[in-house]
Amino acid sequence: MAESTLPPNLPPTTLPALRERLAALGAGPQHEARVLRDWLLCRDPAAARRKPEHFLPLALRQGFEALQANLARLAQPAAQHAGGDGAIRLIVGLHDGATVESVLLAPTRTPALCVSTQVGCAVGCTFCQTGRGGLERQLGSAEIVAQVVLARRLRPVKKVVFMGMGEPAHNLDAVIEAIQCLGQEGGIGHKQLVFSTVGDRRAFELLPLQRVKPALALSLHTTKPALREQLLPRAPRLAPAELIEAADAYARATGYPAQVQWTLIDGVNDGDDELEALAVLMAGRHAMLNLIPFNEVEGSGFRRPPIERAAAMARWLHRRGVLTKLRTSDGQDVDAGCGQLRARHDREATRPVRVLRRAAADRSPA
Repeated sequence: MAESTLPPNLPPTTLPALRERLAALGAGPQHEARVLRDWLLCRDPAAARRKPEHFLPLALRQGFEALQANLARLAQPAAQHAGGDGAIRLIVGLHDGATVESVLLAPTRTPALCVSTQVGCAVGCTFCQTGRGGLERQLGSAEIVAQVVLARRLRPVKKVVFMGMGEPAHNLDAVIEAIQCLGQEGGIGHKQLVFSTVGDRRAFELLPLQRVKPALALSLHTTKPALREQLLPRAPRLAPAELIEAADAYARATGYPAQVQWTLIDGVNDGDDELEALAVLMAGRHAMLNLIPFNEVEGSGFRRPPIERAAAMARWLHRRGVLTKLRTSDGQDVDAGCGQLRARHDREATRPVRVLRRAAADRSPA
């Protein structure tokens, strides 16, 4: 059933469908923008100085309560786990019973949220729990931004990273819709919207054309093409050098440095040969490198490298002129790497996870 023909008692899962529903209730462009801002910023229209009856059409006012109820069904709290570092991992229940993860990251100067873009993921990264389960379905753009609304009910959100479950480039149209909405009606600074990808030509082509241009995070993980194919088995076959070139070109076009993500796996991609090649690959790029020690996934066969080794790598790269940060994954103390918490929640709920096998690309664990 097409989104635009859904009965009014079902939630609009895409932003175009939400805008259509508002238009059907008599909303003009200004009314639509006001309703979206109030929803995304968690404002109570009844508490505002200008009451809805002062400016909203009668049909929209009459249908407003039902519309709000439907929007609330897009993202509902199914479980919440607070880490000792201040991070909050959320299991988000969707209107059809599926679940995804969102993460309120450990508090910083810019309070951030990591959102999911798909239920599951088709890329199949061997070091990622989400990738082991396959792709269940795409998220609509309204379902993506609804995760921000849900999180803002808990605490402020001024930065959104598309780095949760799923590969954003495999749901590109919906993710672009969400980015445009969050960067306009949602009150998020454009460089505080971070599009994370394993690399996709279509994303590199379309993102520079948008009004709201997000910052870019590239999941690289190795300089070796053959090893990358093993670690990211269904990622686009783009060589690491080609990916870095495309990320650098986008970063220079937007003015925001690209973030190159590198999940450190003991004995796999932490050797001196990788360091030497990485220093050459990153030389002169408008980019920074994030070294992220592997988030333990049961049954993967991979291990985190000793923290001393990771720190030594970061220092060595710094000396070679590569801006490098050694990152940690928020919520480690609640075993909540990307996909792990959802997998545990689904096991406990004894809900069978449907898997649709589709060819696609990859993801870096949040």
